[in-house]
Amino acid sequence: MGYHLSGMKRPILQVALDLLDLPRAVEIAREAVAGGADWIEAGTPLIKSEGMESVRRLHALFPDHEIVADMKVADTGTLEVEMAAKAGASVVCILGDADDAVVAEAVRASALYGVRIMADLINVQDPVARAGELEDLGVHILNAHVGIDQQMLGKSSLELLGSLRGAVAIPLAVAGGLDAATAPQAVREGADIVIVGGTITRSANVTASAKAVRDAIDRPGEAYVAVRTPEETMRETLSLVSTPNISDAMHRKGAMAGMVSLCGDVKMAGKAVTVRSLEGDWAKPVEAIDMAEPGDVLVIYNGSATHVACWGELATMSALERGLSGVVIDGSARDADDIRKLRFPVFSRGVVPNAGEPKGYGEINVEILCGGQPVRPGDWVVGDESGVVVIPRERALEISRRALDVRKTEERIREEIRRGSTLSRVSDLIKWEKK
Repeated sequence: MGYHLSGMKRPILQVALDLLDLPRAVEIAREAVAGGADWIEAGTPLIKSEGMESVRRLHALFPDHEIVADMKVADTGTLEVEMAAKAGASVVCILGDADDAVVAEAVRASALYGVRIMADLINVQDPVARAGELEDLGVHILNAHVGIDQQMLGKSSLELLGSLRGAVAIPLAVAGGLDAATAPQAVREGADIVIVGGTITRSANVTASAKAVRDAIDRPGEAYVAVRTPEETMRETLSLVSTPNISDAMHRKGAMAGMVSLCGDVKMAGKAVTVRSLEGDWAKPVEAIDMAEPGDVLVIYNGSATHVACWGELATMSALERGLSGVVIDGSARDADDIRKLRFPVFSRGVVPNAGEPKGYGEINVEILCGGQPVRPGDWVVGDESGVVVIPRERALEISRRALDVRKTEERIREEIRRGSTLSRVSDLIKWEKK
């Protein structure tokens, strides 16, 4: 089963079906198998939603493939291994930090029912030491797994995998945010089983995505992967997602009220340089341009004034030349026609011809309210045609990754609607309505 650099055996591609609805999971499994998936995992959310029927159905439909039941067993080891095995699973997942008695019972049950035990090392405090203990207890496979919420905070399953290489002799699996770019590195780090979830299951073309991962792990090579800073990663990710994606990722939080894009379909994403000024006083907003760095976003509270402007074409030209990503004004702008020609992202509460006076009252880089949302210097601000959202700086990496997950989920739903389904059916709204 293991992969060796000599090429004698190829790595296993396991697709994790972490969905809620069995009909959708089955169709996605079919497409993933067509793309080269070897093992099919009934993910924990699917098992919680559909029970052992999910394992039975997958076993019946894919008799030539290993069916993995991600039970995350923490207690009653014999009972849960038995039910999964009788439903058709050939691999049953337990929690690596379960009590030794639970692990021992699961292993004994696996011998009785002819299945293998995979121990998930998610949240294990000392994974290397625990890996050795689990091997001694008879576990068949270890899974170097960093959970979704941990991934959003920047933790890496590949680092966990690297710490286990050479520490145990049993096969190693790895799971957590892998795709066609990172999966080859997992193989190079010693993974026998590469577990991929959302990259495949949320794709509009599941077969193509599975094939891309399959091809990548079959030829892991030593490809150079550019190292990017967290800020570069966030900026790139936030340029891909929409403000509705971000709002969803923040549980419908962060959206400014009343901000409209003067240039229509433009996009901005950057760290906030904040300005508080009096109605129509444009001195501090213009001075802030010189204080900002390329890529920053000016966020201006100008008293929510709609009768007088603190921003216009010349300020926009200055911001553009400075390399700013955009401007948000809780107040008004003017010269809308000229700003549109510049195609620079300016968001404001209104447009009015009247200009104010540069009196110089106000402050730069202090916490402000803009569109009803608190904004601090260094918070991330993203704007598009749907509006503007604010992401607290300490959660920027996490929220950018969650927003990308939202976008991926929508891609798959969009494809299913194209195939003739409806949003109501894809979401199974009647089943999941609050009772």
